[in-house]
Amino acid sequence: MRTELRRTMTELGTRQQPPYFVAYAITETRTTSLAASFGAMDIDRHDVRRVMDVDVRVGTHDLDNTRSIRGVAFEIGRGGRNIAVPLQADAPAIRTLLWSATDRVYRDAIERFGKVTTNRQVKVREEDTSADLSREIAYTHYDADQPFVFDTTGWRSRVRALSAMCAGHANLLQGRVTFQADYVIKWFANSDGSSIRVVEPIVKMFVIVKSKADDGMSLPLYKSYTAFHPDRLPSEATMRNDVQQMIDLCLQLRAAPLMETYTGPAILSGRSSGVFFHEIFGHRVEGHRQKDANSSQTFKPFLNKRILPDFIDVVFDPTISTLAGEDIVGFYRFDDEGIPGKAVNAVEKGVFKGFLMSRSPIDSFPISNGHGRRQAGYRPVSRQSNLIVRAARTVPYDSLRALLRSQCRAQGKEFGLLFDDIQGGFTFTGRTVPNAFNVQPLVVYKIFADGRPDELVRGVDLIGTPLTTFNNIVAAADDMGIFNGVCGAESGGVPVSASSPSILVSTIEVQKKQKSQAKPPLLGDPTIRTGGQP
Repeated sequence: MRTELRRTMTELGTRQQPPYFVAYAITETRTTSLAASFGAMDIDRHDVRRVMDVDVRVGTHDLDNTRSIRGVAFEIGRGGRNIAVPLQADAPAIRTLLWSATDRVYRDAIERFGKVTTNRQVKVREEDTSADLSREIAYTHYDADQPFVFDTTGWRSRVRALSAMCAGHANLLQGRVTFQADYVIKWFANSDGSSIRVVEPIVKMFVIVKSKADDGMSLPLYKSYTAFHPDRLPSEATMRNDVQQMIDLCLQLRAAPLMETYTGPAILSGRSSGVFFHEIFGHRVEGHRQKDANSSQTFKPFLNKRILPDFIDVVFDPTISTLAGEDIVGFYRFDDEGIPGKAVNAVEKGVFKGFLMSRSPIDSFPISNGHGRRQAGYRPVSRQSNLIVRAARTVPYDSLRALLRSQCRAQGKEFGLLFDDIQGGFTFTGRTVPNAFNVQPLVVYKIFADGRPDELVRGVDLIGTPLTTFNNIVAAADDMGIFNGVCGAESGGVPVSASSPSILVSTIEVQKKQKSQAKPPLLGDPTIRTGGQP
């Protein structure tokens, strides 16, 4: 990669429009995938794949071919992404592929740079006139290979046994367990002089149990386990206990009453709060969105102003790999632009302090803080890493429930809500649609003001707008919940985590969840005996 990069810069440097920056990345992924449904294996494979991504820029750091062309809704990428690479260390073959892709991308870059300069002449002045590529120093780093040996036979047996626990239940429509171990090696070199090799192993297990209510509502429950090595996953006994609880809860949800639309106080458990912050805050502080003329840029006017209660801090920290004894998967040493991952104190004592930055500068933030991330085959943009919400002032969790009941009485509400577990969510950040979020709970309880036992309910999504919802946070518990997952956005799927204490919100809004109009299965499960008949 370095050899071909030097040749490219030297020989194309004599052209009328030479490239001022070139970057090469090769990603190798060795994947073991296992999956079973109701005790029977349906995926059992090992794959190895190498892909190459090429970035060529013409113009200058201040203005180049990557500048957004305003008025163009969609562009089809060409030439330099997700190119298959030989698995052997065959230097001539790899250099030939790099040469061929670089030629295509360079030609496209010249053509697009002409469109960029024309677009600037016919459009109004841009709101953000910052440069297109930050000036950074070069980095050299080499990760040696890590031990990543595990008992595939044992994990195959565990996946099959856990999924078999879901068999024999009349109203369970899905009981599936997956195991995926990825050993990822990334090579990166650019014309600034950076030369980096990093190793990023990750293991993901996923359990899904699903039923269907008589009114047609689909009732899925999910449980994920993530670590940097299979040995760091929970024991089989722990997983068995978790799966049994999922089965019991899923069947209880079939009989749970439907929740109507509601506004009032609520508690978000730590995991739910983490996803809540990821969706309504994290995506809105990704720096590249502040340059997009179509983005709402929610927090851009709030720099050095209060957006949260003064006892709340929010940090994005890719430099830590564990929290509360659990692996958090937003950890990395270098981002996908060759910049070391750095901790970003986005909120300090409730005051907004800054954005997550890739090498695409914005006003007042001229350099990267190591958050340029991508899935292989995509162009890097600023993305989240390990989001951690910290509260300087907390109460015991039971006291948080008491505060919820107090809020209910003050507002004349019969009950508040507890969002105990959450599936995920999505958010809109554009100007052409309402700037809102939708967080999708899996397990919700009514907590009654008069102290009656909690009641499990179903059928609602948590909705709202960011600034209003932030203003309604009134207290935090002394616990910490961790959500590990994969976040999908413009640069593909990247591993992230979101960690937070449970929080009390004085007013939230829920809307009815969309549901299917199809009835549950007309025939019973053929493996279950009824009335003495198989």
